[in-house]
Amino acid sequence: MTNDRELVDDLLPLPPATFHILLALLDEERHGYAIIQDVEARTGGELRLSAGTLYRSIARMVEQGLIAEVAKRRTAADDPRRRYYRLTPFGIAVARAEMRRLSELVRLARARGLKPETA
Repeated sequence: MTNDRELVDDLLPLPPATFHILLALLDEERHGYAIIQDVEARTGGELRLSAGTLYRSIARMVEQGLIAEVAKRRTAADDPRRRYYRLTPFGIAVARAEMRRLSELVRLARARGLKPETA
């Protein structure tokens, strides 16, 4: 029988868009456009998710159990077409595993003397 650690490890490495979507949902439920805005703001405009990339990623992430659609809208004034998403406990575990993986890569690069390019 497969354990949780194997399920998490099977998803790594995460596509960058997936990791950024998980980060966008860490602090609150969001709808698609709010996810796009959060990613763009958090990356200083370096990453701009297209609607196509976002919704393909969301569909895959729901299927994988990383995120879940929230059953009801946040406010009565909200557009009824908006779908809100939240992070699942499995999604948090996968985000943590990806963070560990990326941190280890940076540690290995630094150990070899690689430094970020300075402006």
